[in-house]
Amino acid sequence: MSTAMNFSNKSFTPRPPDKGAFPLDHFGECSAFKERFMECLRHSGYESAACRQSAMAYLECRMDRRVAQLMANEPLEKLGFKDLINEKSEEKREKS
Repeated sequence: MSTAMNFSNKSFTPRPPDKGAFPLDHFGECSAFKERFMECLRHSGYESAACRQSAMAYLECRMDRRVAQLMANEPLEKLGFKDLINEKSEEKREKS
């Protein structure tokens, strides 16, 4: 019996992320939003679900900074914030 390991000749071909690069915020344009998100995480015991509002605000900031090209515009629904957007629109209707 042979106990030799059989390694296949398949090679790994890297591919870029689906949404492209996520550049660093070198000028700190969204650092206040990032700090609020990080503070929320610390207070919630690093439970990210409790900080979704802060995460959404941070991503909105990155999308709004088109000059620095921090993030391409993407509908927030596609980023998993559909329920938070619906809550905002309901609150606006109640205030009217």
